[in-house]
Amino acid sequence: MNVQAAAADKRVVLGKVGRVHGIKGWLKLNSYTSPPANILSYAELHTELDKAPRLLHIDDSREQQKGLIVHFEGFNDPETASSLTGCEIWVPSTDMPALAAGSFYWHELQGLQVTNLQGQLFGSVQRLIETGANDVLVVAPTAESCDARERLIPFLPERVIVEVSLQERRITVDWDADYLS
Repeated sequence: MNVQAAAADKRVVLGKVGRVHGIKGWLKLNSYTSPPANILSYAELHTELDKAPRLLHIDDSREQQKGLIVHFEGFNDPETASSLTGCEIWVPSTDMPALAAGSFYWHELQGLQVTNLQGQLFGSVQRLIETGANDVLVVAPTAESCDARERLIPFLPERVIVEVSLQERRITVDWDADYLS
């Protein structure tokens, strides 16, 4: 399968539906987007309800001090709306806005192999951490890794990150295998 076809099949989870809010079918929405209100910009959201795909449309929303509340079209009472509680909300990766060259969504980096300039394989990106100063790759060892250490590698393009190749599913870093050992 080519990269474009794989991207078309990939789901990007944007949030999770919380509990019912009020008597008119409103729900709390835990957004994973940054900023959280970005989830509201998608015309169509996807979920699974009773193991069947379901398309959702937000017909109203409000930002509150403790987060977002939304109303989905067709879910007009607490009983109906409660069926969505706990459901993940996602979009196909092809629906994500295009980024500038050299920028990446976190979901694109997860699973990529990480090697250093000496060709040593450190493992694969399990997740990223937002620290405020810069994002950090959490690299977990694989069976082929040079050792069994988990590494935290700062995502600093041109200083630490030498190359990101989505096609080759690889990130090359300027990072010594013995750093912080």
